[in-house]
Amino acid sequence: MAYLDHAATTPMLPEAIDALTAALQVTGNPASIHSAGQRAKRLLEQSREQVAATLGADPIEVVFTGSGTESVNLAIKGLYWRRRDASPAGIARRILYPAGEHHATIDTVDWLAEHDGAELVELPVDEVGRVRLDALAAELERDAASIALVTMLWASNEVGTIQPVTEAAALAARAGVPLHADAVAAYGQLPIDLHAIRTATAAPAGAGLVAVSVSAHKIGGPAGIGALVLDRSAQIEPLLHGGGQQRRIRSGTQDVAAAAAFAAAATAVAARLDDDTVRMAALRDRLIAGVTRLVPDARLSGDPDPAGRLPANVHFSFPGCEGDSLLFLLDAAGVAVSTGSACQAGVPEPSHVLLAMGRSEADARGALRLTLGHASTDADVDAFLAALPEAHARAARAGLAARTTSFDR
Repeated sequence: MAYLDHAATTPMLPEAIDALTAALQVTGNPASIHSAGQRAKRLLEQSREQVAATLGADPIEVVFTGSGTESVNLAIKGLYWRRRDASPAGIARRILYPAGEHHATIDTVDWLAEHDGAELVELPVDEVGRVRLDALAAELERDAASIALVTMLWASNEVGTIQPVTEAAALAARAGVPLHADAVAAYGQLPIDLHAIRTATAAPAGAGLVAVSVSAHKIGGPAGIGALVLDRSAQIEPLLHGGGQQRRIRSGTQDVAAAAAFAAAATAVAARLDDDTVRMAALRDRLIAGVTRLVPDARLSGDPDPAGRLPANVHFSFPGCEGDSLLFLLDAAGVAVSTGSACQAGVPEPSHVLLAMGRSEADARGALRLTLGHASTDADVDAFLAALPEAHARAARAGLAARTTSFDR
């Protein structure tokens, strides 16, 4: 199988597997005060230090979570609740976010709007999916006091466009508003340094970039653990209550083995970040050139400038084809990819990301995402390019699926 879906999950690194299996033999709750518990705590805190070092943060600022999705929920809900409740008459209810965000963000802000009085402001993006900074600046200047937070992707998980996080952080810092960045897709491909951005943007306490969400399984660690990197100055309400572990921000017994594996993966990826990004970018560019040659009417999505997109992301729309058809045909040929669409009850739905970029519904339904990782090789690229012409021809003959079913009649 040629695996080109590393943005969904990537194979665990040998270093992470070794760390996980070794840590599984460590007995003790890190909250216990006896020697067994303290040995577990030392391993846990060493792991926190290692993860923090890859994110430009202090160890105490790393809050381990169960996933990237939990990290996003904790950041958005926690910042919203605290800033709303601290504002005069609870006026800080607006949440600013770009169109085309990950559903971890979309579903979280929608829940806050439905259940907790949040007022949502969707910021426009340009034709490559990059947030319009002029629109962000206008909202911040219009009424910063009513804004609970700004949240945005560090880079698009779907089309790979790198977002102007530093510039957005500077705008938020000047307005005195907190910014959360979902860096799940960017972590392991781009350098991330919380403190450097806060320093560069002269961020006051509690404002500017204060929170960054990451996940272990996207960088070669295990599934089931993520982290919210939370600046010391950030004020946040917890989602979970209990033992008060992790600064009373996230209660619950911590998974020492998962943290150790996360740390091992983070350390390994950081050590070879420059070399890996060059290698993956070369494979990415081979894929883009190959698709363009084999299917001339295919349309690249995201920033066409290599410097403006993730080194491991390729995203195309294939006119007249259903993305799901291409996925299944390629899978049958031994190539794993993903689409830019969600599927509800078997009916293909257009990519909300591409629609936000101003693309047609047909474009948005014919999307295919190819993503690379540490295990990707030239052979994976060759296998995809060999399978693409027949898969495309068959998908084109099938055309676009009807948007109605017998249940709609």
